[in-house]
Amino acid sequence: MSLRQLLLRLPCYLGASGPRRGPLDTISSVVSWRGQSSRSPAHWNQVVSEAEKIVGYPTSFMSLRCLLSDELSNIAMQVRKLVGTQHPLLTTARGLVHDSQNNLQLRGLVVLLISKAAGPSSVNASCQSYDMVSGIYSCQRSLAEITELIHTALLVHRGIVNLDELQSSDGPLKDMQFGNKIAILSGDFLLANACNGLALLQNTKVVELLASALMDLVQGVYHENSTSAKENHITDDIGILTWKEQTFLSHGALLAKSCQAAMELAKHDAEVQDMAFQYGKHMAMSHKINSDLQPFIKEKTSDSLTFNLNSAPIVLHQEFLGRDLWIKQIREAQRKGRLDYAKLRETIKAGKGVTSAIDLCRYHGNKALEALESFPPSEARTALENIVFAVTRFS
Repeated sequence: MSLRQLLLRLPCYLGASGPRRGPLDTISSVVSWRGQSSRSPAHWNQVVSEAEKIVGYPTSFMSLRCLLSDELSNIAMQVRKLVGTQHPLLTTARGLVHDSQNNLQLRGLVVLLISKAAGPSSVNASCQSYDMVSGIYSCQRSLAEITELIHTALLVHRGIVNLDELQSSDGPLKDMQFGNKIAILSGDFLLANACNGLALLQNTKVVELLASALMDLVQGVYHENSTSAKENHITDDIGILTWKEQTFLSHGALLAKSCQAAMELAKHDAEVQDMAFQYGKHMAMSHKINSDLQPFIKEKTSDSLTFNLNSAPIVLHQEFLGRDLWIKQIREAQRKGRLDYAKLRETIKAGKGVTSAIDLCRYHGNKALEALESFPPSEARTALENIVFAVTRFS
């Protein structure tokens, strides 16, 4: 089967019926709250589209060489057997095909943009013999692909279902067991390809950075799962500082260390590497808080829409309210053992958690913009600024 044929058939294999709507649909305009950007795109998709033009090609096709290999083509055929069940691997697979909000490929795009914004090192000329396209070294493009492979592998592995908590509406047990096996194998396959790509870069510091990022991801996810079990899947008794530490591990470390690794590949000094790290860290934190805020700031929200009870607005709400009162509000929102998310959402919106989370998102956005000040003015730097503006815009 040709590459074009597989691209056309892949949505059918996955049972995809149309593009999903993502967490940034509500962003209608991009206006700087810290200073005017030279360009003010109207939509998140436009921000990403303009950024992709700067780096040379759409990042949504960066990992097609891996995703459309014979092994994963076969997996795509197997995933079709899960259509009709509630296995999360099916949702993840559909998201990879219909990523209309360009959220899944954001990390690779940022790595490419910051690579171009920094340019080649003015001090160390040892890498000037490397291939460069659109101001980005080929090894930096490979790093962007590796970053996306690691992130995608994590998404796939997160889709493993706890079989002890299955409900009859989720689907037959044998199908859910099969979905778990496919999730494990396909996630491991992506990680294996990422490790192989890292080895081909032949840079021990970059390997160390990405390996530590992978360790952070695993540690962050493990901590999330272990604390959820202790709290009976309701809510964690943590403050915002602890939340930020945990969120950096599970959501920020990969982007931060990938940005730093991109500078290492271009032989930039420690100061430039640290600024790239700071941008990636604070950009990822802003993006995560923005995602957490969506159920509370969307104009039209379904009453049945659920949300994470350990998200930033709720952690801040609990901090202002106190643990005992927060648990009391949860119990008051429960009906016949089920949580009334619509009622709880209105309770949280009446407190200070949502507005404080917006302020925290903008704080991290400001920190990301400060990190960019050490980079020379360019289209790539403006694109990085516009991404921050889009993530931190709430009006």
